[in-house]
Amino acid sequence: MNAQEQELRARLAAQLVAGGQLRTQSWREAVEAVPRHEFLRGGFFERVDNPGRPTAWTPVMPDAPLWLERCYEDESLVTQIAGTIVPGDLRGEITRSPTSSSTMPSLVVGMHEDLLAEDGHRVMEIGSGTAYSTGLMCHRLGEELVTSIEVDADVSGRAGVSLARAGFHPNLIVGDGLLGHNDGTPYDRVSATCGIVTLPYAWVEQTRPGGVILATMCGWMYSSELARLTVNEDGTACGRFLGGRISFMLARPQAPPPLGVLPDMSEGVERPAILGADVLDDWDARFVAQVAAPRAQRFSLDRDGRTEHVLIDVEARAWAVLYEDGGRWIVRQDGPACLWDDIEDHVTRWRDAGAPTLDKFEITVTPHGQTITWPA
Repeated sequence: MNAQEQELRARLAAQLVAGGQLRTQSWREAVEAVPRHEFLRGGFFERVDNPGRPTAWTPVMPDAPLWLERCYEDESLVTQIAGTIVPGDLRGEITRSPTSSSTMPSLVVGMHEDLLAEDGHRVMEIGSGTAYSTGLMCHRLGEELVTSIEVDADVSGRAGVSLARAGFHPNLIVGDGLLGHNDGTPYDRVSATCGIVTLPYAWVEQTRPGGVILATMCGWMYSSELARLTVNEDGTACGRFLGGRISFMLARPQAPPPLGVLPDMSEGVERPAILGADVLDDWDARFVAQVAAPRAQRFSLDRDGRTEHVLIDVEARAWAVLYEDGGRWIVRQDGPACLWDDIEDHVTRWRDAGAPTLDKFEITVTPHGQTITWPA
């Protein structure tokens, strides 16, 4: 380790301490010891915003000026585009969507602190990514106690190489992290570095009673919150949201499907709306809306001289369209479920309860599914 690398790690640790994400000496020592740049040897993508054009990404390789310094900034760095493309594959720009990244260190470290892992705890991590997070856990707990699961074999392979360069050899598994990994059970802690719509019961089954699960709960309208649950003796898990508006890429098996051919949205039942589409601009209200319709996707269309706000659940074949007419909101909806009726009901009840913040919400997971509630 050269002096510049040591200085960059020490500076990052001091920044995270000042920001309140790094709260214990053991995790500070991990940040100061684990070389984040070794997990970014393949380069990363930098965002390019072109007015009037889709967001683009361009590669930044290790020979670029300030590459090393960028590795120790508190920012998320995209490492894969469109499921297969890595920085070394590209010259120029690409406009496809990111599919893997090295999460910003403040979020990684904050989650490790929130996981409440102690000496001797066995941890299952869902989503290896670049494995910087995995490396920190290996330093803090010992590599023999860390299992990390990654759905993408290429990503997992690169993670293993990076970990080896940093001197770590944890148990790396290629597979669907939503299924967990039975061979390492029972775990004391489970931590997911991806967003999920429904918390898999397999994680509860594979965690010992009293163990902790930390996961980012999301929906297809992309309001998300970090939840910490404790597993009970009866095979259920319950907990609360921690707040902070944490966001991760969704686990691939729970990512939204393509919209496909849109239904004829001139049909359906129309009525004056109690709430307008602008209610979804508020993060907390949108999270409540997702409790009602977690698999509804949201977008807008300009049609017939007006902007229509669309919610569609492709799998349920249900949709709702909202638009303004003369200063009032109108909703038109169709399908087996009335999406906007359900959203209005949830958001109205939440407001009637005083609109409690998301850190007051509770989540419970049983063999029959999950429920999210707020205090009345």
